[in-house]
Amino acid sequence: MFQVDSVHHDKMIPGWCTSQERINFNVLVLVTEGKVVYEVDQKRLIAEKGDLLILPKLITRAGVNHESGPHQKYTILFTCNKEETLLPFLQCYEQTLIKPRNFESLRRRFEKLLLEMRGARSFRSMICQGILQELLGIIARELEQPEMAPMKIKYAHTIQNYLVEHYRESIEIGQLAKLIGRSENYTISIYKEVTGQSPIKYLHRLRIMEACYLLLNTKTSIASISQYLGYYDTSYFFRMFKQLTSMSPSEFIAMGQPLDSEVFWGS
Repeated sequence: MFQVDSVHHDKMIPGWCTSQERINFNVLVLVTEGKVVYEVDQKRLIAEKGDLLILPKLITRAGVNHESGPHQKYTILFTCNKEETLLPFLQCYEQTLIKPRNFESLRRRFEKLLLEMRGARSFRSMICQGILQELLGIIARELEQPEMAPMKIKYAHTIQNYLVEHYRESIEIGQLAKLIGRSENYTISIYKEVTGQSPIKYLHRLRIMEACYLLLNTKTSIASISQYLGYYDTSYFFRMFKQLTSMSPSEFIAMGQPLDSEVFWGS
Protein backbone atom coordinates (compact mmCIF):
# COMPACT_ATOMS: atom_id res chain seq x y z
CA MET A 1 0.00 0.00 0.00
CA PHE A 2 1.18 3.52 -0.81
CA GLN A 3 0.91 6.25 1.81
CA VAL A 4 1.42 9.97 1.08
CA ASP A 5 3.38 11.52 3.94
CA SER A 6 3.64 15.09 2.67
CA VAL A 7 3.61 17.24 -0.47
CA HIS A 8 5.50 20.52 -0.84
CA HIS A 9 5.72 23.29 -3.40
CA ASP A 10 8.94 25.26 -3.04
CA LYS A 11 8.64 28.56 -4.87
CA MET A 12 11.90 30.48 -5.35
CA ILE A 13 13.00 30.24 -1.70
CA PRO A 14 16.26 32.17 -1.10
CA GLY A 15 18.78 30.09 0.81
CA TRP A 16 16.78 26.86 0.40
CA CYS A 17 18.62 23.74 1.56
CA THR A 18 17.95 20.39 3.14
CA SER A 19 20.44 18.70 5.44
CA GLN A 20 22.22 15.48 4.62
CA GLU A 21 20.33 12.49 5.95
CA ARG A 22 19.43 8.91 5.22
CA ILE A 23 15.79 9.13 4.22
CA ASN A 24 13.14 6.70 5.47
CA PHE A 25 10.67 7.54 2.70
CA ASN A 26 10.56 7.69 -1.09
CA VAL A 27 10.81 11.11 -2.74
CA LEU A 28 9.54 12.41 -6.09
CA VAL A 29 10.84 15.81 -7.19
CA LEU A 30 9.46 17.67 -10.23
CA VAL A 31 11.40 20.84 -11.08
CA THR A 32 9.23 23.51 -12.70
CA GLU A 33 11.63 26.46 -12.73
CA GLY A 34 15.37 26.98 -12.33
CA LYS A 35 17.87 24.39 -11.08
CA VAL A 36 18.45 22.55 -7.81
CA VAL A 37 21.56 20.68 -6.64
CA TYR A 38 21.41 17.37 -4.77
CA GLU A 39 24.16 15.30 -3.24
CA VAL A 40 22.96 11.71 -3.35
CA ASP A 41 25.17 9.05 -1.76
CA GLN A 42 28.12 11.46 -2.16
CA LYS A 43 27.39 12.06 -5.87
CA ARG A 44 26.47 15.57 -7.06
CA LEU A 45 23.61 15.93 -9.51
CA ILE A 46 21.71 18.90 -10.91
CA ALA A 47 17.97 18.76 -11.64
CA GLU A 48 16.64 21.54 -13.87
CA LYS A 49 13.28 22.70 -15.17
CA GLY A 50 11.48 19.78 -16.80
CA ASP A 51 13.34 17.12 -14.79
CA LEU A 52 11.86 14.41 -12.57
CA LEU A 53 14.06 13.05 -9.79
CA ILE A 54 13.21 9.81 -7.98
CA LEU A 55 14.93 9.12 -4.65
CA PRO A 56 14.10 5.68 -3.22
CA LYS A 57 13.97 5.02 0.51
CA LEU A 58 17.28 4.61 2.41
CA ILE A 59 19.29 6.85 0.07
CA THR A 60 21.46 9.52 1.73
CA ARG A 61 20.74 12.94 0.29
CA ALA A 62 21.21 16.67 0.79
CA GLY A 63 19.95 19.57 -1.32
CA VAL A 64 20.72 23.22 -1.95
CA ASN A 65 19.85 26.00 -4.42
CA HIS A 66 21.92 26.03 -7.60
CA GLU A 67 24.49 28.83 -7.84
CA SER A 68 22.31 30.42 -10.56
CA GLY A 69 19.63 31.21 -7.97
CA PRO A 70 16.42 29.86 -6.36
CA HIS A 71 14.26 27.24 -8.01
CA GLN A 72 10.66 26.07 -8.07
CA LYS A 73 9.63 22.45 -7.62
CA TYR A 74 7.03 20.02 -6.29
CA THR A 75 8.14 17.34 -3.84
CA ILE A 76 6.18 14.27 -2.74
CA LEU A 77 7.28 12.16 0.23
CA PHE A 78 5.64 8.75 0.44
CA THR A 79 6.11 5.27 1.85
CA CYS A 80 5.25 1.83 0.60
CA ASN A 81 6.07 -1.80 1.24
CA LYS A 82 8.73 -2.77 -1.31
CA GLU A 83 7.51 -6.35 -1.20
CA GLU A 84 4.04 -5.23 -2.28
CA THR A 85 5.04 -3.06 -5.24
CA LEU A 86 6.18 -4.28 -8.63
CA LEU A 87 7.54 -0.87 -9.67
CA PRO A 88 11.20 -1.41 -10.60
CA PHE A 89 12.27 2.15 -9.82
CA LEU A 90 11.16 1.69 -6.20
CA GLN A 91 12.84 -1.70 -5.87
CA CYS A 92 16.32 -0.32 -6.56
CA TYR A 93 18.55 1.68 -4.24
CA GLU A 94 19.74 4.30 -6.72
CA GLN A 95 18.33 7.66 -7.75
CA THR A 96 16.71 8.16 -11.14
CA LEU A 97 16.83 11.49 -12.98
CA ILE A 98 14.85 11.81 -16.21
CA LYS A 99 13.34 14.47 -18.44
CA PRO A 100 9.82 13.05 -18.90
CA ARG A 101 7.92 13.35 -22.16
CA ASN A 102 4.63 14.00 -20.33
CA PHE A 103 5.90 16.78 -18.08
CA GLU A 104 2.62 18.72 -18.07
CA SER A 105 0.63 15.61 -17.23
CA LEU A 106 2.93 14.93 -14.28
CA ARG A 107 2.86 18.55 -13.14
CA ARG A 108 -0.93 18.59 -13.04
CA ARG A 109 -1.01 15.49 -10.85
CA PHE A 110 1.63 16.88 -8.48
CA GLU A 111 -0.48 20.04 -8.19
CA LYS A 112 -3.69 18.06 -7.70
CA LEU A 113 -2.11 15.97 -4.95
CA LEU A 114 -0.83 19.12 -3.23
CA LEU A 115 -4.32 20.66 -3.22
CA GLU A 116 -5.89 17.49 -1.85
CA MET A 117 -3.30 17.19 0.92
CA ARG A 118 -3.88 20.78 1.98
CA GLY A 119 -7.65 20.37 2.05
CA ALA A 120 -9.83 18.93 4.77
CA ARG A 121 -12.51 17.29 2.68
CA SER A 122 -13.90 13.82 3.29
CA PHE A 123 -12.10 10.79 1.85
CA ARG A 124 -8.94 12.86 1.45
CA SER A 125 -6.51 10.01 2.22
CA MET A 126 -8.24 7.68 -0.24
CA ILE A 127 -8.17 10.28 -3.02
CA CYS A 128 -4.53 11.16 -2.32
CA GLN A 129 -3.58 7.50 -2.44
CA GLY A 130 -5.34 7.15 -5.80
CA ILE A 131 -3.58 10.21 -7.28
CA LEU A 132 -0.21 8.91 -6.09
CA GLN A 133 -0.81 5.47 -7.56
CA GLU A 134 -1.81 7.00 -10.89
CA LEU A 135 1.28 9.21 -10.80
CA LEU A 136 3.57 6.27 -10.09
CA GLY A 137 1.96 4.29 -12.91
CA ILE A 138 2.61 7.11 -15.37
CA ILE A 139 6.24 7.30 -14.23
CA ALA A 140 6.66 3.52 -14.60
CA ARG A 141 5.22 3.70 -18.14
CA GLU A 142 7.53 6.62 -18.93
CA LEU A 143 10.58 4.63 -17.79
CA GLU A 144 9.53 1.65 -19.92
CA GLN A 145 9.53 3.68 -23.13
CA PRO A 146 12.67 3.85 -25.27
CA GLU A 147 14.99 6.66 -24.27
CA MET A 148 14.41 9.82 -26.28
CA ALA A 149 17.11 12.27 -27.31
CA PRO A 150 17.26 15.19 -24.83
CA MET A 151 17.22 17.67 -27.72
CA LYS A 152 13.84 16.38 -28.90
CA ILE A 153 12.39 16.88 -25.43
CA LYS A 154 13.98 20.33 -25.23
CA TYR A 155 12.37 21.31 -28.55
CA ALA A 156 8.96 20.10 -27.35
CA HIS A 157 9.25 21.99 -24.07
CA THR A 158 10.27 25.17 -25.91
CA ILE A 159 7.18 24.92 -28.10
CA GLN A 160 4.93 24.10 -25.15
CA ASN A 161 6.16 27.04 -23.08
CA TYR A 162 5.50 29.37 -26.00
CA LEU A 163 1.97 28.03 -26.45
CA VAL A 164 1.19 28.45 -22.74
CA GLU A 165 2.32 32.09 -22.86
CA HIS A 166 0.63 33.00 -26.17
CA TYR A 167 -2.43 30.72 -26.43
CA ARG A 168 -4.84 33.63 -26.97
CA GLU A 169 -2.92 34.79 -30.03
CA SER A 170 -3.13 33.56 -33.61
CA ILE A 171 -0.29 31.03 -33.86
CA GLU A 172 1.00 29.44 -37.03
CA ILE A 173 3.18 26.35 -37.24
CA GLY A 174 5.79 28.51 -38.98
CA GLN A 175 6.20 30.58 -35.81
CA LEU A 176 6.81 27.47 -33.75
CA ALA A 177 9.27 26.13 -36.33
CA LYS A 178 11.30 29.34 -36.09
CA LEU A 179 11.51 28.93 -32.31
CA ILE A 180 13.50 25.72 -32.67
CA GLY A 181 15.08 26.44 -36.05
CA ARG A 182 13.58 23.43 -37.81
CA SER A 183 11.05 22.79 -40.59
CA GLU A 184 7.29 22.96 -40.04
CA ASN A 185 6.85 19.22 -40.66
CA TYR A 186 9.62 18.37 -38.21
CA THR A 187 8.12 20.73 -35.61
CA ILE A 188 4.73 19.00 -35.76
CA SER A 189 6.32 15.55 -35.82
CA ILE A 190 8.68 16.09 -32.88
CA TYR A 191 6.02 17.70 -30.69
CA LYS A 192 3.61 14.84 -31.33
CA GLU A 193 6.34 12.25 -30.73
CA VAL A 194 7.20 13.73 -27.34
CA THR A 195 3.74 14.76 -26.07
CA GLY A 196 1.35 12.51 -27.99
CA GLN A 197 -0.57 15.41 -29.54
CA SER A 198 -0.08 18.10 -32.16
CA PRO A 199 0.84 21.68 -31.16
CA ILE A 200 -2.49 22.98 -32.47
CA LYS A 201 -4.49 20.43 -30.47
CA TYR A 202 -2.62 21.47 -27.34
CA LEU A 203 -3.38 25.12 -28.15
CA HIS A 204 -7.11 24.40 -28.40
CA ARG A 205 -7.05 22.51 -25.10
CA LEU A 206 -5.46 25.50 -23.37
CA ARG A 207 -8.09 27.81 -24.82
CA ILE A 208 -11.11 25.66 -24.00
CA MET A 209 -9.90 25.03 -20.46
CA GLU A 210 -9.69 28.81 -19.98
CA ALA A 211 -13.12 29.17 -21.59
CA CYS A 212 -14.60 26.84 -18.97
CA TYR A 213 -13.17 28.99 -16.19
CA LEU A 214 -14.51 32.20 -17.74
CA LEU A 215 -17.96 30.74 -18.40
CA LEU A 216 -18.36 29.80 -14.74
CA ASN A 217 -16.63 32.72 -13.07
CA THR A 218 -17.49 35.80 -15.14
CA LYS A 219 -20.57 37.36 -16.68
CA THR A 220 -18.84 37.69 -20.05
CA SER A 221 -20.91 36.54 -23.02
CA ILE A 222 -20.00 33.40 -24.93
CA ALA A 223 -19.25 35.46 -28.05
CA SER A 224 -16.91 37.76 -26.09
CA ILE A 225 -15.10 34.81 -24.53
CA SER A 226 -14.72 33.32 -27.99
CA GLN A 227 -13.03 36.47 -29.28
CA TYR A 228 -10.95 36.91 -26.13
CA LEU A 229 -9.49 33.43 -26.68
CA GLY A 230 -8.66 34.03 -30.31
CA TYR A 231 -11.73 32.41 -31.90
CA TYR A 232 -13.06 35.12 -34.18
CA ASP A 233 -15.55 32.66 -35.68
CA THR A 234 -17.92 31.85 -32.79
CA SER A 235 -19.27 28.76 -34.54
CA TYR A 236 -15.72 27.36 -34.66
CA PHE A 237 -15.37 28.04 -30.92
CA PHE A 238 -18.61 26.10 -30.34
CA ARG A 239 -17.31 23.15 -32.38
CA MET A 240 -13.99 23.02 -30.52
CA PHE A 241 -15.71 23.38 -27.14
CA LYS A 242 -18.05 20.47 -27.84
CA GLN A 243 -15.25 18.36 -29.29
CA LEU A 244 -13.18 18.69 -26.11
CA THR A 245 -15.92 18.71 -23.45
CA SER A 246 -18.72 16.72 -25.14
CA MET A 247 -21.17 19.56 -24.46
CA SER A 248 -21.95 23.04 -25.75
CA PRO A 249 -20.92 26.18 -23.80
CA SER A 250 -24.56 26.71 -22.82
CA GLU A 251 -24.87 23.15 -21.52
CA PHE A 252 -21.66 23.63 -19.55
CA ILE A 253 -22.99 26.81 -17.94
CA ALA A 254 -26.23 25.02 -17.05
CA MET A 255 -24.25 22.20 -15.41
CA GLY A 256 -22.67 24.84 -13.20
CA GLN A 257 -19.51 23.04 -12.11
CA PRO A 258 -15.95 22.70 -13.42
CA LEU A 259 -14.75 19.67 -15.30
CA ASP A 260 -11.91 17.51 -14.07
CA SER A 261 -8.72 18.55 -15.85
CA GLU A 262 -8.30 15.01 -17.19
CA VAL A 263 -11.29 15.63 -19.47
CA PHE A 264 -8.93 17.92 -21.39
CA TRP A 265 -5.59 16.30 -20.91
CA GLY A 266 -6.10 12.57 -20.45
CA SER A 267 -2.94 10.74 -19.47
